[in-house]
Amino acid sequence: MISIAQAQQIILDAVTILPSQELSLLQALGRITTQELHAPWDIPLADYSAMDGYAFSATGEAQFRIDGFLPAGESRTLPVPRGAAVKIMTGAVIPPGCDSVVPIEDVEIHNGILQIRGKIRTGMNIRLRGEEVVAGDLVIPSGTLLRAAEIGMITTLGRSTVTVTRPPRGALLSTGDELVEAGTIPQPGEVINSNSYSIAAQLLEAGAEPVMLGIARDERELTLKKLEEGLSADLLITTGGVSVGDRDLVKELLVELGGEILFWKVSMKPGKPVAFAMVRGKPVFALPGNPVAAMVSFEQFVRPALLKMAGHSRIFRPVVKAILGEAVNNPGKRPHLVRGTVELTNGRYRVVSTGNQSSGRISSLTRSNGLMLVPPDTLLAAGDDVDVQLLDRNFEMGR
Repeated sequence: MISIAQAQQIILDAVTILPSQELSLLQALGRITTQELHAPWDIPLADYSAMDGYAFSATGEAQFRIDGFLPAGESRTLPVPRGAAVKIMTGAVIPPGCDSVVPIEDVEIHNGILQIRGKIRTGMNIRLRGEEVVAGDLVIPSGTLLRAAEIGMITTLGRSTVTVTRPPRGALLSTGDELVEAGTIPQPGEVINSNSYSIAAQLLEAGAEPVMLGIARDERELTLKKLEEGLSADLLITTGGVSVGDRDLVKELLVELGGEILFWKVSMKPGKPVAFAMVRGKPVFALPGNPVAAMVSFEQFVRPALLKMAGHSRIFRPVVKAILGEAVNNPGKRPHLVRGTVELTNGRYRVVSTGNQSSGRISSLTRSNGLMLVPPDTLLAAGDDVDVQLLDRNFEMGR
């Protein structure tokens, strides 16, 4: 068996970034840019008023006669005479002859004469041309994750589309005679195919598009046909059929399809019987059939690969130090990824397990927002520090 880190490195060395595509700005939200975006003009384009007030020339005078009104969206070519001020709205272009703006609340007006209260400072309350970006500046580097702020910035460059990495398409295949589809009432010996839905949800959370292949019975030709169908996507994920049973056909069939098994079995609990192969240039992840083992394996191996394929530079979940709220024992020879509930208390992370850690108990993941990384042959006491891989950070949000 190889370590989790070794398996991750093998996968990341094998997968490549997908081609790019041009999308509308809202479609590109959450994607990674593949082009450098430079400013075609200065931002702002001119000197603008930063607030509602009066534009004037700061010549040392404190009284001004009012000489017109300038709303946003309009400009004035006629210079404002010395000793006069123009009423101006936020976003209006500063007229010729003015170099400062005083807010409305800092003036008094008597008989058409404006009196400024407080100290006058040249340039006050003006957004200067090019103070944010000068024409030709690099505004959005290639490889940038497009958040709402970046979408807004690209809009100011006059663009309505942007080139980004194409999202991965991940084909999903569940194997096993015992499986029945969601929406049916299982009989004794039958198991609802939850893996396809939980893994599809993980794909969506990672920004990928799931392609549902359904269930392959433990029959050679049918499974082979389904695997071939899955190779039309960017990657293929199977669950079940990867252990050492008489009907565990997946590894053998991947080789028959021309694939190379790059590893099988990882030193981890849950999720030891994981295989990774490259078949016809496509990455294939053969995950365990147990629901928790499949989802935990996805987090360690498939999600980082998806993020790399989509162009992300940060591809691993954050790992933090947390205080144990109870003792945790790992007497085994493999690292144990213990499902846990993490809280933030007085600036420190605290974690407790979600109880029974059987790899068939998906309910242990519904109560979990982190995985404790407990080394082999280790007993940790309450109050000890433990590394925790955070699966989500919603618990850090305020009320």
